[in-house]
Amino acid sequence: MSTRNGVITSSLFSLDGRPSFTTALPMSIQHLLAMIVGNVLPALVLANSIGLSSEQRIQLVQASMFIAAIGTFIQTTPILGVGAKLPVIIGVSFAYIPTILAIGAEFGLPAIFGAQIVGGITAYLVGVFIKSIRKYFPPMVAGTVVFTIGLSLYRVAVNYMAGGFQSTDPRYGGLVYWGIAFLTLAVVLICNMFGKGLVKLAAILIGIVVGYIASLIAGIVSFESIATASWFNLPLILPYSLEFPIAAVVSMAIMFVVNSVQAVGDLSGTTVGGMDREPTDQELSGGIKGNGVVSIIGSLIGGLPTATYSQNVGIVAMTKVVSLHIFRLTALMVLIAGFIPKFGAIMTSIPQAVIGGATISVFAQITMTGMRLIVQDEMSVRNTTIVGLGIALGMGITQIPKEGLQYLPDWFTMVFTSSPVVLATVVVFFLNILLPKKTIAEEEAERKAIEKNK
Repeated sequence: MSTRNGVITSSLFSLDGRPSFTTALPMSIQHLLAMIVGNVLPALVLANSIGLSSEQRIQLVQASMFIAAIGTFIQTTPILGVGAKLPVIIGVSFAYIPTILAIGAEFGLPAIFGAQIVGGITAYLVGVFIKSIRKYFPPMVAGTVVFTIGLSLYRVAVNYMAGGFQSTDPRYGGLVYWGIAFLTLAVVLICNMFGKGLVKLAAILIGIVVGYIASLIAGIVSFESIATASWFNLPLILPYSLEFPIAAVVSMAIMFVVNSVQAVGDLSGTTVGGMDREPTDQELSGGIKGNGVVSIIGSLIGGLPTATYSQNVGIVAMTKVVSLHIFRLTALMVLIAGFIPKFGAIMTSIPQAVIGGATISVFAQITMTGMRLIVQDEMSVRNTTIVGLGIALGMGITQIPKEGLQYLPDWFTMVFTSSPVVLATVVVFFLNILLPKKTIAEEEAERKAIEKNK
């Protein structure tokens, strides 16, 4: 146990709290289950898209586990100012997928990992200067980022509920998937709203367990990955050479800058949702630098770019559990999964319908946390215009046919149309700088003056 103001505490709701193992374990498993599928899927998507061998596929998956564990340890236990010391989970990010697919198809894996090193350095520099540039990210801007993150995840969650994102399963969209997804969601809501103690705090875990049992009964659980996974594996150092094509480097550097802004949103969502306060400059700086360092390490062991996990931010906001001990235990379990591929295979055997049913309420919580941040600033016409345009353009750009973007440069579509978060962030950032500041009182005075001069 640790001390708070000289008093020993085992509180789940204190950063330095050290709850007992039996109390901490279900909380840690809940975070593990929320992140592990998303942590593995980017590697699988890349491997399938550019035709990697089975050995390379396994290597990418295992490196994803190692880098997620290393990243979460660094964020919860800062070293020389690197790390936020906040309850966040780090993992391989879907936000980079379109960019790394384009780089991989054009230049190959060496260019992905070479550009990733430059991107990591870029993120570190953003972290160093975040105190000077933080004024450009008021709650309205950070909140719009968090809000858009939540909105952008809904499509993923609902597709999971239908059976799996871009699923080739002939039963995709079938009642068996929807039924299990809504059963999981119902259990989560019942436990969260009517449960007490650990039942309430572990609502998502309980929902996943019930959904998994229902999936076993329905016969939709595949054990193939468990049967073929080996028992032990070590990370490889520099499994691929490093190359630095200019186009790849520039695209990745831009993505890391945007991801750093998203990190401001996620870290703000964590502190606002879990601790009812804004993050400090030191926490933001350490968090962004930490992600940069972790991504550099990842490129050296074949791990893809990382980011803070929004779904875990949502769990923090929902449960208010912020003990760093919980997150270090999660990191330890992820590390074990890296050494023992069968462990990770068991986790990834959870049907996506269960994951979707369990996480859609978490994504909803992320969205509402973003709204809470937005309304901390005055909802003047100026501010609502900025927020509304950011969300409209960000969400809209990802919902039009590809033909609508066919005349735009490839680099633009690679960077700005891969995720609504990217464009929304850019729009609100620059509009907040360019548009003149006006309070509600000033706007009202302006309207009265117009009326008077009629």
